[in-house]
Amino acid sequence: MSTPPRPTSDTIRFEITGGLAHITLNRPGSLNAVDAEMAARWREVALAAVADPRVGAILLDAAGTAFCAGGDVVHMARSGEGGAALTRLAEVVNEGSRALLDSAKPMVAAVQGVVAGGGLGLMLTADYVVAASAARFVSKYADIGLTPDLGASVLLPRAIGETRALQLLLSDLALDARTAREWGLVAEVVAPEALAARAEGVARAWLAGATDAYGQAKRLVRAAASRPFAASITDEAATIGRAFDSADARSRVAAFVASRKH
Repeated sequence: MSTPPRPTSDTIRFEITGGLAHITLNRPGSLNAVDAEMAARWREVALAAVADPRVGAILLDAAGTAFCAGGDVVHMARSGEGGAALTRLAEVVNEGSRALLDSAKPMVAAVQGVVAGGGLGLMLTADYVVAASAARFVSKYADIGLTPDLGASVLLPRAIGETRALQLLLSDLALDARTAREWGLVAEVVAPEALAARAEGVARAWLAGATDAYGQAKRLVRAAASRPFAASITDEAATIGRAFDSADARSRVAAFVASRKH
């Protein structure tokens, strides 16, 4: 196990074990709501995870009863700071989120309890979401006169389509875990006591398998949302060529061919 030297904050825990970067939101007393310190820490650990050559997969989870309640509105209101401070906070978080989304390192999230507002954006930086059966998903932005942030207005429609994203953002609708799975917001729903093990199991399976191929598949799908079709299929063709020449693929292809002889 290893950790970054001298972490700047304990609002998010970060460790690397056996190729797995483990990121844990750690403000349970505030339902893991994001303040400026946590925003800076999110950027720090995200950049560290994607830059570390030892990391093949990433696991995101949260301490306490909730995954993330979005921005820390109580702190913002009491601080006396204006909208410019909130914009800066969002930009810091977004830098970390972009690094995770653009990387060739697949990421799984384990979510429980409340996932609200910007917490939806943080959750959707993951490529595979496992939810506890009691999890609840809600926007709540308009309830306090605010607009989507932390990637929610982009990542929600990508995950569940524009119509459902607008339904969630333009109402007080709260999704239970089963409905979230039916909508495509999460990949799996498990019992709360099975959440941690299942999410880690997903990540460990990536590490035990064709890790680089999984990572490149993630990168190609994520990149396709923001570039022309021609650029995506050109990258796709070049990527499979590089993969075919890798030692891992040659070994796996040889084993596959050998199995077909019997």
